[in-house]
Amino acid sequence: MAGMTKRERVRAALQGEPVDRVPVSFWGHDFLREWSAEGLTAAMVESVRTYDYDYLKVNPRATYYAEAWGCTFSPPDDALRQPGPASFAVHEAADLQALRSADGAGGPFAEQLDALRLIGRELGGDVPFVQTVFSPLSVVGRLTPERQQVRRWMSEAPDAVHAALATVTETLATYARACLDAGADGIFFATTEWGTYDVLTDELYNVFGRPYDLRVLEAAAGAELNILHVCRPNNMLAALLDYPAAAVNWAMHAPGNASLDAAQAKTAKAVMGGVDERHALLSGTPEGVRAQVREALRQTGGRRFLLAPGCSIAPNTPPENLRAAVEAARSA
Repeated sequence: MAGMTKRERVRAALQGEPVDRVPVSFWGHDFLREWSAEGLTAAMVESVRTYDYDYLKVNPRATYYAEAWGCTFSPPDDALRQPGPASFAVHEAADLQALRSADGAGGPFAEQLDALRLIGRELGGDVPFVQTVFSPLSVVGRLTPERQQVRRWMSEAPDAVHAALATVTETLATYARACLDAGADGIFFATTEWGTYDVLTDELYNVFGRPYDLRVLEAAAGAELNILHVCRPNNMLAALLDYPAAAVNWAMHAPGNASLDAAQAKTAKAVMGGVDERHALLSGTPEGVRAQVREALRQTGGRRFLLAPGCSIAPNTPPENLRAAVEAARSA
């Protein structure tokens, strides 16, 4: 156990075996540099080297899925601003029916695959890394000016929604497999704003989410580090714990969400999280961050656990808070 490599440490944590120290990583957007394979690579590798992370969740611009279907966005000129939408592919239910599969290894996806190959070369094999892949429902929602339109169409035009989901799923499945071929150790499968009871019921998610999610995850089957990310407060974590993944990540500090120990008691998967990216990390103190790390270690006993944020960290997260989290995990 002593003197583990980062890859050995992550693998042991996933399998519930003893580790020399809990694996640690944090991730966030670099809104200015994530517009090219080279820029994204530089930002991601820099984060690993600056904080000596044990694993990397690649955090690309969230717009690239919609770009693949013809949506356009304006890159920001401010490091704290997200890109602004310029045009959308879907405005009415009939547009959903007209969608055609995009090339899961071409266009914006090709750029991301190039980044994965560059990241793999830069990290040299010791640091496991995963690529973010949004759920099909997440991608369909990003093709519209107002994502709640998709929610309405589930009732008003369900066949059109299913047609779009099937089209997008085909592309994402191809892309997920291509990510592994490009060197990623798995995918970080994110339900984004849809995996919450604030938006959908279990019944609706079982119809419009689950079948398509599982097809994408099936395409990534066999990867060592597939991660399920269930986003937002009041999330559907418990309902999705049977998804095929090695670990599950969520914001345990968000209202209505399970604690680490409560979730760990319900699954054999590793749990990933423990630090509140919206408050403790962004506006708290190093001691407050260290206290959250200690509590996460208490809840999990340091087994089947990877320290992480509940979601992407803000670009202006204080470096001293990130260092405090890493040091607290390694001094435990």
